[in-house]
Amino acid sequence: MQYVIVDIETTGGNPTQGGITEIAAILHDGDQVLDRFHSLIDPQRMIPNFITGLTGIDSNMLEGAPTFSEVAEELHDFLRGNVFVAHNVNFDYSFIREALKLAGIEYNAPKLCTVRLSRKVFPGFRSYSLGRICEHLSISIKERHRAMGDAEATVELFDRIIKSSPDVIFQTLKKSSGESFLPPHISKERFLEIPEGTGIYYFHGKNGQVIYVGKANDIRSRFKGHFSSSSKDKMRLYNEIHDISWELTGNEFLAFLLESLEIKRLWPKFNKALKYNSLNWGLYQYEDGQGYLRFQVGKNSANLKPLLEFEFHSEGWKYLMDQVEVYQLCPKLSGLHKTVGACYDFQIHKCKGACCNHESPEDYNQRVLQFMDSIVEQDGAVMIKQMGIYPNETAFLYFEKGVFAAYGFLNKEDAFTDETEILQNLKKVKHLPETKYILRSFLPKISLNQILVVK
Repeated sequence: MQYVIVDIETTGGNPTQGGITEIAAILHDGDQVLDRFHSLIDPQRMIPNFITGLTGIDSNMLEGAPTFSEVAEELHDFLRGNVFVAHNVNFDYSFIREALKLAGIEYNAPKLCTVRLSRKVFPGFRSYSLGRICEHLSISIKERHRAMGDAEATVELFDRIIKSSPDVIFQTLKKSSGESFLPPHISKERFLEIPEGTGIYYFHGKNGQVIYVGKANDIRSRFKGHFSSSSKDKMRLYNEIHDISWELTGNEFLAFLLESLEIKRLWPKFNKALKYNSLNWGLYQYEDGQGYLRFQVGKNSANLKPLLEFEFHSEGWKYLMDQVEVYQLCPKLSGLHKTVGACYDFQIHKCKGACCNHESPEDYNQRVLQFMDSIVEQDGAVMIKQMGIYPNETAFLYFEKGVFAAYGFLNKEDAFTDETEILQNLKKVKHLPETKYILRSFLPKISLNQILVVK
């Protein structure tokens, strides 16, 4: 067994938003260092001043450095087949995996965290940060907060851990792989084939029949979660599952929709009936005494028909805030600002002044009607763009009168003249009225530029 000890420097803490600026990886066979990989990386974005202050890496230093995509294959070859080791491993692993995914490379590996291992092997210290644990163990760090300096210190720490207590390494790998609680008919090899992507999954019984359908943002992690408790229902499923299959969707919205369709189609024995939460809140429109059209998010009423419905007040509030921004509406007249005089946005020149009669009702209401037209159009036939399974794809979800009707994945490079041509390339699905509840629950999360009206 071989290990690759990794450390990275980044522009921020979010793997989907921050960029990698430096990578160091050191190959170790459990006894000694075998090889090294190191590169500065052009993150193709600004480096915050506080990051430069911490690492010393600035834009000038990265001039001429390769982008991540340019080193992706070489790095993947270096990592592949080895245990991924890092101090606070989830940080480094999530950045590397996300960057490889954007480069079109799927990467999955067993992981070890030297923070957790150090707590087990060297108990009793107040802090297990890399600087502190190295100080406690008299391990020198040549360049703190630089990838190779921190990686070399982590190698020495890992070397001491594995030589002091090799059993801890092997037990941790066994536990983290899911092998310790795998159902009796699922092999470790089959488990490692399960993707960590977003989609729906099927549990199959002895004769191949589907006994459960689920959805997940990370299918492998969700699989492990199914068997982390010993409830009666979980134990029955644990003993009856003989295989798992899956369909990746690339986004949570489509996963919700396909799960509903498949449960309705297959009626698996371990799926409880789908329950949809009540849509208790609505977006209401009215005209005030001066002729301005106003909005309010409020509790649903049997006597009034809302423009849109929401499960939670916060969903309606967020949706209305976004539309106020898009259509340059007044926050006060939209029920978002509670004030006697002009709204705060008028003071900073974001509102045109309908709240203080600076803008006429006629001019203001034109934009209100544009917003209301967009809502009416959403009740017709619309296509919603979402993230695809691969970086070069876009997922299209088609709805007719709010009900899911078709979907597909189209290459971003393909040129389509209109929405009708896109629709011809989508896969039709069975009409399921319940999918309108899923659309409504996701609607506040969808921006207008993701919605295509089909005429």
